[in-house]
Amino acid sequence: MHPSSNRLADEKSPYLLQHKDNPVDWYPWSEEAFDRAKKENKPVFLSIGYATCHWCHVMEHESFEDDEVATILNEHFISIKVDREERPDIDSIYMNVCQMMTGHGGWPLTIVMSPEQKPFFAATYIPKKTRGGRPGMMQLLPAIQTAWQNKRDELDKLSANIIDNLEQMNSGHPGEIPVKKAVHEAYEALKKSYDENHGGFSKRPKFPSPHNLLFLLRYHKNYHDAKALEMVVKTLREMRYGGVYDQIGFGFHRYSTDEFWLVPHFEKMIYDQALLLEAYTEAWLVTKEPLFRQTAEEIAIYIRRDMTDESGGFYSAEDADSEGIEGKFYTWSFDELSGILTERELALAGKVYQVKKQGNFTDEITGKLNNLNILHLSWQANSEEEPSSLAQVKEIRDKLFKKRQQRIHPLKDDKILTDWNGLVISSLAKAGKAFQNAELLDMAEKASEFILKNMLVQDRLHHRY
Repeated sequence: MHPSSNRLADEKSPYLLQHKDNPVDWYPWSEEAFDRAKKENKPVFLSIGYATCHWCHVMEHESFEDDEVATILNEHFISIKVDREERPDIDSIYMNVCQMMTGHGGWPLTIVMSPEQKPFFAATYIPKKTRGGRPGMMQLLPAIQTAWQNKRDELDKLSANIIDNLEQMNSGHPGEIPVKKAVHEAYEALKKSYDENHGGFSKRPKFPSPHNLLFLLRYHKNYHDAKALEMVVKTLREMRYGGVYDQIGFGFHRYSTDEFWLVPHFEKMIYDQALLLEAYTEAWLVTKEPLFRQTAEEIAIYIRRDMTDESGGFYSAEDADSEGIEGKFYTWSFDELSGILTERELALAGKVYQVKKQGNFTDEITGKLNNLNILHLSWQANSEEEPSSLAQVKEIRDKLFKKRQQRIHPLKDDKILTDWNGLVISSLAKAGKAFQNAELLDMAEKASEFILKNMLVQDRLHHRY
């Protein structure tokens, strides 16, 4: 069966709607899908992702838009698509399954299970054809189908073992409030994983992990530990200077692929903005460092400008890709910059933003320079080091922002989620109070009113608007 439009066309999720014209006969998560699987004795192919996920786009283009793959799926499987942001309950269960079976997780998340929802296969991204030691869809799907027909007993045993382990994971009783020993152990673990050179708590990839920073700020306050504060300050500075921060339009990208905070995966998530806004606000309360307040208020500018619905709620995310290329919206060639900036501005941009003719970062796959630049700071933008240049740096940023606005923008996932909005509301309220900024408090108040008016139905909060 090769439907021209599958069962996703009537869904509300931007992610599901991205797949509505795939030749794969997708179902949303529904009893109808599992009933058909039981009736036809077919395994269920479950694919979980989200609208701004780069590797979800790659897998869609390689496999789910491909007639060869679709033919196998439509003939031998019942295929279900789930938006992990719309259904975090489903995603949580099967992410645990994937981590249990493979030792890692991520999106796109791929699960194959029986019609009774008993999983027996898990993976993340799968290419169409086997490459680099990673089995492809064209090899995996027939092998799974053969096992389904000829080795059902083995699959049933595997499923039963997985379900037993899941039940053991979920059978624990609520613990007591952690004793001081656990708090100190958590601190020591962070100190051990801390990168002294570049901040953060790993080598690569490097996630902002604002919850670690918020913990360390409290540890510093309670135990007067100078190292705890040092780790926070170093990390917040390095992230703000790096390419993981959008130096032109503000807001943080999802994570850095390297240890230097230079080359990000370019999607922007609203929950990252919320928690990082809180981290920079609290760090300013402790240190009064102007950069931290500046960064917090810039994050709020980005949220207000690009991520706020006219009704006051906050959108979920912006994609990494535009025109089919990750990061195209955010990167600059030297020639393009030289056509926008004056000679003096270009020289200053080279010094401040580390712009180079040959490009300033290497391609993640080829490892070669590609004539593109990710703007990042080479000196502290609010320091006394270059006072005469500050006004001109702002002019450069304004010029580049105006030019960038003319580009094709990444997809915006305009779902409004109650829980993520709650994070933003809380962070804006804290920042508004800390900085005595009425505009931030107004944003928080309007979003709160939106949630209470639209999402609270008979004393129950709905998850998605």
